[in-house]
Parts: sequence; C-alpha cells; structure tokens
Amino acid sequence: MSTSSADISTGLLGRSLILARDIKLSHSVFALPFALLGLFMAAWPAAPLSSVTVEHLGISILLVVIAMVAARTAAMLANRWLDHDIDSRNPRTAGRALPSGKTNPQTVLAGLAVSAAVFLLTCLLFLILLGNWWPLILGFPVLAWLCLYPLLKRMTWACHLWLGASLAMSPLAAAIAVQPETLMHQPALWLLSGMVLCWVAGFDVIYALQDVDVDRQEGLHSIPSTFGFNGALWFSRILHVIAGACLILAWSLDQRLGGVFLAACIAACLLLVIEHLTVRRWGTSRMALTFFTLNGVVSCILGAAGVIDLATG
Repeated sequence: MSTSSADISTGLLGRSLILARDIKLSHSVFALPFALLGLFMAAWPAAPLSSVTVEHLGISILLVVIAMVAARTAAMLANRWLDHDIDSRNPRTAGRALPSGKTNPQTVLAGLAVSAAVFLLTCLLFLILLGNWWPLILGFPVLAWLCLYPLLKRMTWACHLWLGASLAMSPLAAAIAVQPETLMHQPALWLLSGMVLCWVAGFDVIYALQDVDVDRQEGLHSIPSTFGFNGALWFSRILHVIAGACLILAWSLDQRLGGVFLAACIAACLLLVIEHLTVRRWGTSRMALTFFTLNGVVSCILGAAGVIDLATG
C-alpha cells in the first residue's frame, strides 16, 4: 500500500516536473516585472485616492505573483494541448512533452484545470481579503483570452498582437487588483501596457521566424509566413520603435518616474537594437540570446527601475 502510494506520488511529481520544464515557468519573467510595476504605480498614485496599508500591499504583491504564474501556466498548457498535433510534425517542437510521449493529454488537461482553478481562487481572495470585486469579475474573460491564443494562429497573422495584448494586461490587471480607480487617472499605466503589447508582439514575430516553412505547410498564419523574412523583420522593428516611444512617453507623463527609470528605458531600447542586429547578422541561430536572454533583461530592468523610482521618489 505504501509502495503504491509512493509510486503514485513519484509519478505525479515526475509528470509535474516534466510539464514545468516543458512550459518553462522561468519565462514568467517576461510579464511579472511589469505586473509588479503596475501594482506599485497604482498603490502610490501621485494624488492618493485612498490609503493603501503596508499589510494590504504585501497581500496584493503575493496574490498578484500567484495569479500571474497560475494564469501563464494555464495559458501555456492550453497552448501545448491545442497544438500538440502540429507540434508533433514540427522538428523544432517534436521533442516537447506531449508530442514526444513524455506525458499525455489527460495530464496536460489536469494541469490546465488546476492552474485555472488556482488563478480563479486567487481572484476570489482579492475579494475576501481586500474587498475588491474586480479580479473575480474579470478573471474568467481574462483566462479565456489567454488560453485562446493558439486558435488565433489558425485565423489571422495578427495573432502576435493577441499574444502581446495577453501580456500587456499584466500591469493593468495588477493595478485593478490593488486600486481600480487609478486607471482613470494614470495615463502612464496605459502607455506601459501599450509598450508591453508592442514589445511582446515584436519579439514574438522574431520567434516565429523559426517556423515559417512549417506554418505554411500547416496553413497557420503568422507575420513571417505571410510577409516573408524581411517583411517580418520590418514589422518587428516598427513594433519595437512604438514600444520605445510608449516607454519614453510613460516616463515623461509620470513625475514619480525619475532618472533610474529613464536610464532603464534607454538601456531597454539599446537591448532591442542589439536584438535586431543579432537577428540580422545570425538569423534564428541565436534565438536563446535574441528571444530569451535579451527580453528577460528588458523586463527585469524596467520593472526594477520603475519600482525603485516609485519607492524612493
């Protein structure tokens, strides 16, 4: 009996670790810093709309982190389940957990259900602990938006913008969770969200360069498969220029964002230039650098710099 229980436990742990590695939980770093920055921008508005206690701020930070990780996990598992047939025919993705047989659809769906439940429970906790209805009201539509992204690739090349909008929700959602009324008074929050949308859509276009041939064979839509390699690079460049402009505008409109955030904005723009120069020079062979490392650094420095300015200003 104990041996059987141990086997079950080990098997469950093993499958969970396989799924965690497959969906790369560490990539939550793309959106989480912006969620925390949005939270702090809402918690300490320039003209306070209501007081936010240190205790409430701590609870909000914890709940936002849990909600962000759970929502991303649900979205990635939905992606893996909806795309597993296509992934099995793509040499780049055939080694993923589901198409390679390391796990099965039932396990992925179970993980999706658990992640979705954790996310919605966290939304409920905002009501129970902080008296804020909005996360619970918006939780279902937000979760649906995040999980439906794979279907967009079957319909339109604008799917990259849908993905960008999914991550762009992070600063706005965090602000709503801690102080909903600030969205009416802080245009910098909306500009920050616009920056995330264009930044993510731009680097997702670069990432999609790896799958041009497969996308065309499968009848999937993407900017690279529709407009070709050079056309896709121009789309990405334009999106990243807009992202940089949104950043500078956000800095100029929010007096609490000072020199630290401005320096981070300049550094982030330089990193995006390096990203495009890398793709131009080496194509998709340096994707670990162009997609993961550089963009992870962009999100971390902007989030950290913004929080520092807000906390010390």
